[in-house]
Amino acid sequence: MAPSLNEEPVGDDRRGFLGNATAVLLGALGLAVPAVAGIVTALNPLRQKSQAGQSIRLATLDVLPEDGTPRKFPVVADRTDAWNRFPNEPVGAVFLRRTGAKQVEAIHVVCPHAGCFVDYVAKEDEFLCPCHMAHFDLTGKRKDENSPSPRDLDTLEVEIRGDSEVWVKFQNFRTGTPDKVVEA
Repeated sequence: MAPSLNEEPVGDDRRGFLGNATAVLLGALGLAVPAVAGIVTALNPLRQKSQAGQSIRLATLDVLPEDGTPRKFPVVADRTDAWNRFPNEPVGAVFLRRTGAKQVEAIHVVCPHAGCFVDYVAKEDEFLCPCHMAHFDLTGKRKDENSPSPRDLDTLEVEIRGDSEVWVKFQNFRTGTPDKVVEA
């Protein structure tokens, strides 16, 4: 007996369901690929290794005065800002001061109070923050306990490589806090 015109064969229901399920699955897969790629791209800066704390060659011992007078040196490094990479950009500055034949101290130029750049005042033999007139000695210690600066100037790790290369582990620190907190 042949099926009537109003009746559909039973096998067609199964084929229609399988076709619809396959279309939905392929459509979901087609949308998932760009969605996952977009999420990975958006989160990429979070996965990148921070360059904070990298050692940078700043000078040689022969350019530092033996009498301990500080000299200011720019810090130039590759800077990454989200998805953009900027090679050889100024990222800060450091005062270097020779304290022995192969000994050097490094002091960050940023005042911990409000982020102003401190200056070395030769006639007073001290560091001075021009924003709030805080005075610091050559080691970076506050001269006045009532200073608006919440802590001493930030020192950085120094390594002498070879006979005379001065390498500094450069980091920026949070301002306005009594604790020395590294910024990422």
